[in-house]
Amino acid sequence: MGMNQTPASERVHIGFFGKRNAGKSSVMNAVTGQELAVVSNVKGTTTDPVYKTMELLPLGPVVMIDTPGIDDEGGLGELRVKKSYQVLNKTDVAVLVIDGESGLSPEDAALAERIRKKEIPLVVIINKKELSPRGLAERAEQELGLERGQVTAVSAVSGDGITELKERIAAAAHTEEPEKYLVRGLLKPADIAVLVVPIDSAAPKGRLILPQQQTIRDILEAGGISVVVRETELQDALSKLGTKPKIVITDSQAFSQVSAVTPEDILLTSFSILFAAYKGNLEQAVRGVTALDRLSDGDTVLISEGCTHHRQCDDIGTVKIPRWIREYTGKEVQIETTSGTEFPDDLSKYKLVIHCGGCMLNEREMKYRLSCAADQGVPMTNYGILIAYVKGILKRSVEVFPEIYEMLK
Repeated sequence: MGMNQTPASERVHIGFFGKRNAGKSSVMNAVTGQELAVVSNVKGTTTDPVYKTMELLPLGPVVMIDTPGIDDEGGLGELRVKKSYQVLNKTDVAVLVIDGESGLSPEDAALAERIRKKEIPLVVIINKKELSPRGLAERAEQELGLERGQVTAVSAVSGDGITELKERIAAAAHTEEPEKYLVRGLLKPADIAVLVVPIDSAAPKGRLILPQQQTIRDILEAGGISVVVRETELQDALSKLGTKPKIVITDSQAFSQVSAVTPEDILLTSFSILFAAYKGNLEQAVRGVTALDRLSDGDTVLISEGCTHHRQCDDIGTVKIPRWIREYTGKEVQIETTSGTEFPDDLSKYKLVIHCGGCMLNEREMKYRLSCAADQGVPMTNYGILIAYVKGILKRSVEVFPEIYEMLK
């Protein structure tokens, strides 16, 4: 997959943070060499986080994020500050921009501490180098508890120090994590994978959704053979294939129908379960789904989606899953929903959190949401695992992951 086609969820997220008028937007524009963000001398010009996907050498595909000032005031200002803090949950590298004219502020120091607590790689810079007093970088290093040379002075106006800043961002983002795959490790060259993709009112017109696209690409990378059908043609497809497929991967909503026609000697799973394994939360999600059996009348369940979309009349998150929960449990539970960047910090009121596959969220944000639930002792699962569980086919659907399969045995 080329850099221009890299999904946003797979890109390094670089966030620029600081007080109003510190020059966050100007610095981001200078780093990218583009006018990505509006620049003004008026405080509070950036009122919402601004996202831009692009290629940034030497890093490659990234998402650049400009944020509102952390010292914004008033009721609306508080909401803007909250949005800036929410951006931290998806930030892989945080750039703290200190105003060289006014120097390090208590707000800067508090933000740096918050970033450290979240274990986000931190790059600290002083902007407006031409206006800052001598020794400001050294004093900032001392007050922030940083080693000598960890604060860089730059000028977004002249470009002085910007090359060094780009190198520091690249160094902070560099990790040696092993490469992960969606399905490649399950296939050998020439293995057949059948993908079941329902085409109904909820399906986007003229295209496949991101999990389906990424799975097809991963099958091709493995040298496998990808066959894509609707659930209504699956039985015919299986009978007409000259070779038995290695695996059938289905949209979770078609689990029951697909399971009924897929022979037991063919592996079966869903896109949602593959993404849970890919993002490292499959075990937590499998353990979490058993909370369904402990729900009582009046309990509250949170259903959360990582993206926003137009709701259909039989929407999975707001209609189908609530219906399946009530049918399975026989209880009158209360359902609350969130979408996009909304995700409550306090989950204590919920007996269960059910999340989508998270294909639109980067790994850091998904891990943040999972840790929120784990730290507060709230079970969390995902759409595909819940559907497989209530339909009685969870054990079969995780057989492709032996450790999880053994856990259920």
